[in-house]
Amino acid sequence: MTPHIIYLATADARGHLMRAQLLVHALRKAGAQVEVLTTSESGRRFLASFGIDAPVLSQHYAVQFDERQNMLRRATNRNVAHYVFRPTRMLYDIYRLRLVARNADLLVNDSFHPALLFMGMLPGWRRKMLHVYGASLKTALLANFDGVLPRMLSRTFARIVGWQIEAALSCIEHDFAYEADGVPDSRRFQLPTPVALAAPSTPEHRHDAAVYLNPHFRDASLADALTAGLDDTGLTSHRVGEGYAGRAGWQSVDPNWANCAAHARLIVSAPGMAALAIAQVYRRPIVLVLTDQPEQASNVARAKRLGLLHRVVTWRGDADDFRRQVADAAHELAHSDAARASGAAGRQNAQARVDAWTERLIALCASSART
Repeated sequence: MTPHIIYLATADARGHLMRAQLLVHALRKAGAQVEVLTTSESGRRFLASFGIDAPVLSQHYAVQFDERQNMLRRATNRNVAHYVFRPTRMLYDIYRLRLVARNADLLVNDSFHPALLFMGMLPGWRRKMLHVYGASLKTALLANFDGVLPRMLSRTFARIVGWQIEAALSCIEHDFAYEADGVPDSRRFQLPTPVALAAPSTPEHRHDAAVYLNPHFRDASLADALTAGLDDTGLTSHRVGEGYAGRAGWQSVDPNWANCAAHARLIVSAPGMAALAIAQVYRRPIVLVLTDQPEQASNVARAKRLGLLHRVVTWRGDADDFRRQVADAAHELAHSDAARASGAAGRQNAQARVDAWTERLIALCASSART
């Protein structure tokens, strides 16, 4: 019997969508039927560039950011409250999901969409629900109201969300440095963040620096200072960012960016799980553009503990200061031994990561069918 999967990938950040397109292609190759949903029109366009058609469930739920990727907590909490408590929003999405997923073996929630968190508690639906999330993102979610609400209320929120997660059929927690979890028949798994299999190096993929900034980066002065900092070091750069579409030297989307990153002397990106996973697998030094996102700050701390070669730069509103930070970090990393090494050895690791996810998801389809 053909496994049937509904995969909802939230479009708050492109890491969720990159993971979705990697796994969907692998699952379809393995014989599964996979339907994809997302949460914004820009997310739908992003997935379309990878050959994935993903209708938008609704655009009402979204984490809010400023133009430098700093998370706007009050605006986000207000948006989530409106989504959950207005009858025309979450309840309507649940109705749509029930229709779409009535014959599915597995519903994948990547990551923490409130409608699927709620459905994961309900009889009948909980046996089909798989929550996928980064380890640092779960920690940030559960601590969302710490210091904002009275301690009792913040703890109550954490317990409710934790209960919603635990009620589902299964969960996959991922991290850029996890090893594959070989424990069979468990409901909770830890898997390494999946990474695209890089093609052999070609001249078009050879750049000194592979830069990726997600769509929340829209500040032109930040982009100009980053570009100038790289230019100061004499490094060529391949720059991708939807927030800088149409800007000289920038591409909106590049489906081959992972290839470029795997063969570059260094990577420049915010410390999201996907970028760190590429750096980890292909052993590339990485300049981390740190902003006010709790889970990304946690990722930086983990990269430091693991010894991943990186430097952190922070925008403080001073373009000259940021330019110097970028230039100093890029110069140091570009002349390291790691920058001169080949990233080709990571291909086997990348394939093993995707295979581990594919096998786990198909096995969960079978498990769901038995319950």
